Amino acid sequence: MYDVIIVGGGAAGFYAANQIAELSPDLKIAIFERGKTVLSKVKVSGGGRCNVTHGAFLPKELTTNYPRGEKELLGPFHKHAPMDVMGFFEERGVPLKIEEDGRVFPKSDSSQSIIDCLVGEANRLGIQVLKNSSVKDINKTDEGWQVTTMNKHYQTKKLMLTTGSNPKIWKQLENLGHHIIPPVPSLFTFNITDERIKGIQGISTFATVEVLSKKKFHTDTKNLNLKSKIKDDAVLYADGPLLITHWGLSGPAILKLSAWGANMLHDYNYSFRIKVNWLPDYTTESMEAYLKELKGVEAKKTVMRTNVTELPRRLWKRLVEAANIAPEERWGDIKKEQLQALAEQLTAASFKVEGKSTFKEEFVTAGGVDLKEIDFKTFESKLHPNLYFAGEIINVDAITGGFNFQNAWTGAYIAAQAIAS
Repeated sequence: MYDVIIVGGGAAGFYAANQIAELSPDLKIAIFERGKTVLSKVKVSGGGRCNVTHGAFLPKELTTNYPRGEKELLGPFHKHAPMDVMGFFEERGVPLKIEEDGRVFPKSDSSQSIIDCLVGEANRLGIQVLKNSSVKDINKTDEGWQVTTMNKHYQTKKLMLTTGSNPKIWKQLENLGHHIIPPVPSLFTFNITDERIKGIQGISTFATVEVLSKKKFHTDTKNLNLKSKIKDDAVLYADGPLLITHWGLSGPAILKLSAWGANMLHDYNYSFRIKVNWLPDYTTESMEAYLKELKGVEAKKTVMRTNVTELPRRLWKRLVEAANIAPEERWGDIKKEQLQALAEQLTAASFKVEGKSTFKEEFVTAGGVDLKEIDFKTFESKLHPNLYFAGEIINVDAITGGFNFQNAWTGAYIAAQAIAS
C-alpha cells in the first residue's frame, strides 16, 4: 500500500512528488511512468534548453497568457508563482537566467540541469520511480484507489494524475464521471504555400497578424490583451515576431493566434485567411502617402533596390514583385495602382492558410478535465476525494514562453501541499 501514487513522470509529477516528500518524509510515494524515460518533455523544451517559466511576477499579469484557465489560475498563482519556481531550482544548485523576452532558462542552457535536479531530489527523498508502467485501469476502493498496470494491481490512499494529454487516462476519468473537454491542438504553425515567402525561410520580423472571419462561424473574439483593436473583419489579432519557415509562417505572433484560436481554428478545419501588416507603425493609407513622397524624392532609383523600410531585403523584393513592379522600374515611373498595391502588400498582405504543423515533442493541447470539476484551492477532484490533478491533463493551456510549465509547477505544488497535510 502506497500513501501516494503519482501517474505521469513529467514536470508536474516529479515536482509534486519532491514537494510531498519534503513536507512528509514518512509517506511512501511512487511515480508511474509509461515510457522508458522520465521528463521527456522537459528534455526537448525550449530547443533542449528548457524554458522553465516566465519572468511575469504579478499573478494578474501572468494569467493573461492562458487562453483556458485565466480566471482559475489567479488564486493558485498568488500561492506559487514564477519566483517560487526559480527559488526551488536555484536553492538546489541550478542557477537560472531571465532572457530579454522574459523567458527563464537554466544558465547552463541545457534541460539536463533541470532533469538532473528533479531526478536527483526524487532519489534523495526515497521516491520510487516505476518506468514502463502504463496504467490500464483506475478504480476506487474503501481505502483509496487501485491502480492497475499491465502486470499488477497497486493500492494507494491518494492518487495524483499528471499524465498530460493522455486519451487513455481521460477515458478512465470519464468512466469515473468526470467531464473531459475534447482536446484540440493549441500551439502550431500555419502552413502556407505562397510565392511571396517561398525560399526565404529564416527571415524574422515584427508584424501584426489577423485571422479573417469565416462568416458562417460564430466565435468569441476574446481580447488578446494586445495593443490594437480587432478590426471588423478579423476574429483574432496578435503582434510579435513573425518567422518565415519552409512550411509557411511561425514565430510568437502565430503561436499566440494558434493558442487563443485553438477551438475556432479547429472548427475552420485549419483552412482560413490571414492578413499581415509587415510594418505595424503604418496603416495602408499612411504607407501609400509615404510611398508617394518617395516617388518624388527617389525618382531616379529603382524600387527593387531601394528598400525604404526596415524589412529584410529579401522580403522587400518579394513584396515589390507581388505589387507588379518590375526589377528595373524606377520610383518616378511607377503608376498609382502599383503604388497602392505595394502599400497593401506591406501593410495588409493576405495569405491563405491550409493546414498546420505542430511541434511533436512540445505538443500542447486545449482540452482535458473540465475546470468546473476541480477545486483550485487544492487541485483536488470535486467528484472524488483524494484524487488530484496537475499540468496539461486539465483544460488549461498557455501561449509559448514557459507558461505551460508554470501551470504544471503551480498545480503540482498546491496539490502537494494538500496531499502532505
